[in-house]
Order: sequence, then structure tokens, then C-alpha cells
Amino acid sequence: MQDEEDFNMTLKNAPNIHSDDKMEVSNLHFINANAGGAFMAKYNIGVDYHKKFSYLVVKEEKGRVLRSGQITNSKKAVADFLEPFKDDSAAVLESCRNWCVMHDWLEDIVDDVILANPYKVKAIAEAKIKTDKIDATVLADLLRADLVPQAYIAKRPVRDMRNLLRERIYFVRLRTMTKNRITTIFDRYPEEVRKEKAKTDLFGKKGRAQLESIELRAADRALIDRELNFIDFINVFIKEVEEVIAENFNESKNAKYLKTIPGIGQFFSMLIDAEVGDINRFRNEKKFASYIGLVPSTYSSGGSTVNGRILKRGNKLLRWAFIEAVIPAIAHDEYMRWEYDKLRTRMNYNKAKTAMARKLSAIAFKCLREQRNYKKFNKIELEYKKLGRAS
Repeated sequence: MQDEEDFNMTLKNAPNIHSDDKMEVSNLHFINANAGGAFMAKYNIGVDYHKKFSYLVVKEEKGRVLRSGQITNSKKAVADFLEPFKDDSAAVLESCRNWCVMHDWLEDIVDDVILANPYKVKAIAEAKIKTDKIDATVLADLLRADLVPQAYIAKRPVRDMRNLLRERIYFVRLRTMTKNRITTIFDRYPEEVRKEKAKTDLFGKKGRAQLESIELRAADRALIDRELNFIDFINVFIKEVEEVIAENFNESKNAKYLKTIPGIGQFFSMLIDAEVGDINRFRNEKKFASYIGLVPSTYSSGGSTVNGRILKRGNKLLRWAFIEAVIPAIAHDEYMRWEYDKLRTRMNYNKAKTAMARKLSAIAFKCLREQRNYKKFNKIELEYKKLGRAS
């Protein structure tokens, strides 16, 4: 009953924000403090962050602008601009490219820093006229009214691990692109292709020796030699990164839980752990799947509901990891294989693979939430499972 009264109070006091030629943001007022739970500050700072400069607007509790202006992106410039407003202050900026730079500066200067979800900010307060000043003002007013749709902020060590794992993904993809270029050149010599490709992997130990020994045109030989040397450089970088990842894996309890799930190895377990951060921010496995982007788009109107393709607006690295884990999972686990075969009877390969990725995400959620290893079904348990599903 109390929750219902709080909700009604929130609706009653919430401001109406319209999309006019110029947004009117001066009439925002405080709402029930339970609505957003943000820190209510004396000074509310909206930050519109860009690559070379940022626009800041400082407002007091009643909405009066105390200071606004454009500054160059440096910690000293931010600190100097906010010097009179450091005490009892809160700042908000939208999640964007390299948002963590400004966030970390502000974290050392003001009392509280909030990261706003840009999609939801746009839904709450959209204007036809868009300038840096208006954007920063809107953010300051949303903060003042406790209406900021907050985004999750991972701790600095977690963000550092994310960057390391993403660097490894980048190097591997770069190596694959280079191998594809070499294969394209090699395919220009069909006679050599017929002889060599059937023998061994073109980029294995024997394949490399063959690539270096076959007769090619001088121009193609120069291209292949340069790109083989480039692959060697990339392999060194990948090895260095993997050594650091392995050291961190030994200290990560969550990654060890995830590695017990079929299809998820050391790298994927570290990637999932880093990208997820705090699993407790997801209420259930459906919310977790929605964050990953493994839920269908839905259109419902007039009693008719249609489900379409997956949303693809979530964390693309998590989605990639779970989809890539499906094939090794069904190859090494009888239960996974049975689930996959059942799905294949009523849908095509890609849909079945995506559905299995959703099941893997649900298993990962439970393992992380309950802090336990994956429990593999024995033959008797699997038979009971099949009989139960059949009935």
C-alpha cells in the first residue's frame, strides 16, 4: 500500500516535458525522493561531453543557473570551473565514447557522479532544437528533479579488464583479416592450392613452411612475406595479453564458476565476468537476457502480439560470447545437445543457435547469482528430464 502511495505521489509531482521548438526546462521541481534515489545536492551540474571540449551548466536547487560555459577537456579546467561548487554537489553526464575520462575527473572533484542512459534521456526529454547548452541544461534539470535514468558504472579495475579483453578480441580479428588476405593471394594459384591445402592448415607449422617455399610472382611473394611477418607480431601481442588474462583468471572466483559451463572457456569466462560486473543489478534471468540483447522484439496492439528478431541493442560482446559458446556446448554436453535437437525440430539453424545462447545466459546468471559451479546432468537425471518434458 505504501509503495502504491509513493508511486501515485511520483506521478502527481512529475513534470511534463514536451518536445517543442525550444525546450522549456525551467519549470522542473523536486519529486518524491524515492522515485530515483539519486543524491539530492545543493549544486546540480549537467555535463555535455565531447572529444575536445565540454559544456557545463551549474544550477542551484530551485533551478537558477549559477554558471555555464564551454571548457577544454582537462582535469584542471574542470576543477577550476567547478571550484566554487565543490561542496554538496552532484554531476551527471551521458554514456558516450570515452565517458570514463570525464567521469573519473568529476569523481575526484564533486561529491556524486551519475552516468545517464542516453536512450532513456532522449525518451524523457527530447527537443527539436539541440545545442550543447540545452543538452547540459536538460541533464542538470533532470538531476535536480531526480529524474536521471542511471546507467551502471563499473569500477576502475573492471573497466581496465574490459579494455584488456577487448584488445585481445581486436588483435585476433586483425589476425583473421590478415590470414584471409593471404588466402586470397594464395587462391590465385589453383595448382598450388590443390597440392598444399589438402595437406595441412595453411598457417600451421607445416603450412607456413609451404607458404614460404612455393613459387609465386615477385609482387605476391612480397605481399605474403609482409603479412606473415605481421601475423608474427600480432601473435606476440596476443600471447602477452593472454598471460595477463590467465593471471587474473586464477584470482577470479566468478570466472571459475563460469568456466564450468559447457562451451565457456577461460577467455569467455573472463569476458562475461568483466562485461557483467555486478550480477545483482539484474532482477532475474529475463532482465539479464534483455541486457545482452537475446530477447525478441515485440509488437502488441489490439490483442495481437507479434515477436520479431532479437533486439541487438544490448551488450554486443556478451551476445557474441554466448552465441559462439553454443557449438562447443552442444558438442560436449548431452543435455545441451538434447535441448538443441529439440529446438531444431521447429526452427532453423540460426534461430536454434540464438535460443541456445539464451539458455546459456540463463545458466550463467544462476551460476553467478548463486555462486556455484554448473551442475552437469548424469544419464539418469537426463532421462528423468526428458520424460518430464515429454509428459
